[in-house]
Amino acid sequence: MRNSRLLLRSGLTLAAAAALPVSLAGQSVAATGISVSTTGSTVSVVTSACTQSNGSWGNASLISSRQANFSQGRQVALSGTTVSQSAAWSGVSPGTYTVVVMCSNGTTAGTQSVVVSAPSAPSAPPTISSTSTPAPSRGVKGGVGGASHDYGPLTLGIGATLVTAAVAATVWFLRRRSKPYRL
Repeated sequence: MRNSRLLLRSGLTLAAAAALPVSLAGQSVAATGISVSTTGSTVSVVTSACTQSNGSWGNASLISSRQANFSQGRQVALSGTTVSQSAAWSGVSPGTYTVVVMCSNGTTAGTQSVVVSAPSAPSAPPTISSTSTPAPSRGVKGGVGGASHDYGPLTLGIGATLVTAAVAATVWFLRRRSKPYRL
């Protein structure tokens, strides 16, 4: 009786653990097919979701909070190869923007928000004093950390494989413990 309860609990746990990577992979891949980055006042986007049609890969639009749709944003044509397409905007003022990529076949490759920070002012050269310790020139930069990184299908597949191997090892270990010792 005790062993059957243990196996039932283990089976339910294993089923949940096996379903988790599949559900996470589906959400992440479906959520966005683009990668957006900022460097100073330049915003760039990279995707591999578009195919070339009539000599065009599609367009990307940088939409500010005051704009309502794709056509109102700053549009740039995608350039690239069959492996990767990209677009960039320079001279972007600080603020929060939404980047939308529309492929030439009319499908949306992805949508992602990005924050462009104001450039930091150059700091004065530090003064060295023998009686005090120098103070840091800037505070801590806060942000979303690793939560905004989109992992690709390869990374998610490797993670799912590791979880599956761990589940299989757990099942094997529990099965060996539940059997009586034999000589």
